[in-house]
Order: sequence, then C-alpha cells, then structure tokens
Amino acid sequence: MREEQGQERREQLKLIEAALFASGRAMGADELAGITGIASIGYVRKLAEELMEEYSARDSSIRVVKIGERYLLSLTDDYASRVSSVAGRPDLSKGALRILAYVSRNEPIMQSSLVKAFGSTVYDYMKELHDGDFVRTTKEGRSKKVETTQKFREYFNFSK
Repeated sequence: MREEQGQERREQLKLIEAALFASGRAMGADELAGITGIASIGYVRKLAEELMEEYSARDSSIRVVKIGERYLLSLTDDYASRVSSVAGRPDLSKGALRILAYVSRNEPIMQSSLVKAFGSTVYDYMKELHDGDFVRTTKEGRSKKVETTQKFREYFNFSK
C-alpha cells in the first residue's frame, strides 16, 4: 500500500514537471491542480515545492523557481546565459527576476520602496527590466512609480 502511494506521488510530481515543461510559462497551483486532477491546491503547492527541492538537490542546468504564487521550469543562470542565443525568450538575471516578482505582487510600487527593501542594486535590475520591457516607470516626485507591462503579463501568462 505504501509503495503504491509512493508511486502515485512520483506520477503526480512527473505530471507537474511535464506541465511546467510543456507550458513554457509560470503556472499557478490552481492550474496545476486542474491538470493533475488533485483537488487540494495546498497539496499541489507541496508537490511543486518538493519538485523545486529535487531540482535544487540535483546537479542540473534546469530548476523550478517560484515567481509570486506561480512555478516555472527554467534554466539556471550559468546555463541560461550560455544558451541564450538559441532561446526564444529574453534572459533575466536571478536578481532581476526577484525584483520583478516583488513588483508584480505589490504594483504599483515606488522605486524608492524597492531600494529600501533590496538596496541600491535595484537600479541595475530596474535598468535590465526596463530595457527588456518588463516594467514601465513614471516620474512621481523624487522617485518613480513602477508597474509591470503587457509584455510581462504575456511572458508569464498573467492577467491583470
């Protein structure tokens, strides 16, 4: 019985992995639950976190990352930069991705708030995000208001 449950759990992990790979985008636990047929979104989150840990423990060029409340199968930074010429997507650094996730959860947000939360390296990441057209800024007083763009929503398949 226990072995059967273990096999079922492995199958569920493989199905989540396959869905993330096939979609090529970040997916929420609710969407993954629909694909796997698992009723408990909390259990799906637990499985996705377990998958993240498994990839982290492997010496692999691929990883599962959490962006906000969504999961994405992606390349590690070292390999992403080396194969970016064959990739169909822009390459974002880990730091820029972290800032982008924070912005998407808290938008609109002032750039000064980002600097307080993450330090002065935010300016470099903001340039990367702005150049990649993932965020737009508008001047407000002595700071800038930061919001995600349509490209961000399409890239990560988010709706606003």
